[in-house]
Amino acid sequence: MNKIKLIIQREYITRVRKKSFLLTTFIVPLFFIGMYIGVIFLTKKSFEDSHAFVYIVDDTQEVIHKLNSSKNVTYLKEAQDLQQQIAKLGEKKHTSILYIPGDFYESMKVEYLSQDKPNINVQSEIKDTLNKIITDKKYEQLGISPDIRNSIKSKVIMNAKEIRADGKAEDSNTEVAMVIAMALSILVYITLFLYGAQVMRGIIEEKSNRIVEVIISSVKPFQLMMGKIVGIGLVGLTQFALWIVVSLSLAGVASTFLISKQELTQEVFGNKMPVDTLTVSSVEASGDMAEIMAMFQTVNFTEIIVCFFIFFLGGYLIYSALFAAVGSAVDSETEASQFTMPITMPLLLTYALSFGVLINDPNGAIAMWLSFIPFTSPIAMLVRIPFGVPLWQIILSASLLVVGFIFTTWVAARIYRVGILMHGKKASYKELIKWFKYKS
Repeated sequence: MNKIKLIIQREYITRVRKKSFLLTTFIVPLFFIGMYIGVIFLTKKSFEDSHAFVYIVDDTQEVIHKLNSSKNVTYLKEAQDLQQQIAKLGEKKHTSILYIPGDFYESMKVEYLSQDKPNINVQSEIKDTLNKIITDKKYEQLGISPDIRNSIKSKVIMNAKEIRADGKAEDSNTEVAMVIAMALSILVYITLFLYGAQVMRGIIEEKSNRIVEVIISSVKPFQLMMGKIVGIGLVGLTQFALWIVVSLSLAGVASTFLISKQELTQEVFGNKMPVDTLTVSSVEASGDMAEIMAMFQTVNFTEIIVCFFIFFLGGYLIYSALFAAVGSAVDSETEASQFTMPITMPLLLTYALSFGVLINDPNGAIAMWLSFIPFTSPIAMLVRIPFGVPLWQIILSASLLVVGFIFTTWVAARIYRVGILMHGKKASYKELIKWFKYKS
């Protein structure tokens, strides 16, 4: 036991002292914050660059007076016929012509002329404006006043409630659960591959340099394998903790000093509201932000964080043991590819299903069985947890994950003890079975 502790300490200290650890620990949060700021800046720049100037040719002589310029579209109401407007089409960048025929209210058809492919957002905004003009005209013909129109407009607000086992009703929000589930799925999938590959790479490196032959004279192969797995696992948990702290700190600084409240609100609402509207209706925007905060309050983040560490650690231990067995069987990373694909297929399958089957029916039979299988539960259970999972299922899944780890480690250790000292011989599945059957 003391030897395993020494190996864990050695592996942990070696990894933490590496420049790559420091770089990924601090550069990854900087990258995500920078990417977030970049998305806001590029989105804003994109909307500025795609601003359209639309010449109006209106045969009805009525619609033109109801078209008002917006943040994305500037209507140019010059009294010229269609041919004269076409001749002027290339004078300004992003210019186009909107031709409204005389029978517009009956045919409900217009022509949009441009020199290049028209922007889809601009077309959508113009169509929405024209649809409103037609609707208002029909209301007017029916003798319905604007006051009556405004009074009959309605917006249904649905408050979703979830009935718990004790009969209590609690607020529920599926959209937030889906976002968290997808984020957890991506995070676990990437990190299990990342840290599992580190275990395999470290073993291949020590095996190629013949360092392992010196170490193996002092400790048992099982102790060496477990020390390496646990050491790198602790490095991963340390990195996660630092990522959370650094990301929250940088996000606070970025939102305070680098991003204005207008830009932040626009990013949240997907640029659906113009800047002037945001400035005038700040109370309304703050109400929407309060609604978003209320949505997140329906999520049990304590349960999610605790379960994340449990299932990440369990999944890491299982897959890193398999990666360790693969690393001991090969002499280079190129040879390892034939073994890594089969062992990661369950993880890849669950990751693919998480974006459709698991999110769409988190309490269905497929989702439930995938959350009980040790090779798929690290992703499947974490995808289900934001939607609410009975405690007994979480405990059973975690217990099976521990059993799966013990079994996987036993199998991997039997391969590792032989493979770690093999050199120059290309391994095959048949050879791995022989190594597994060898008696001590």
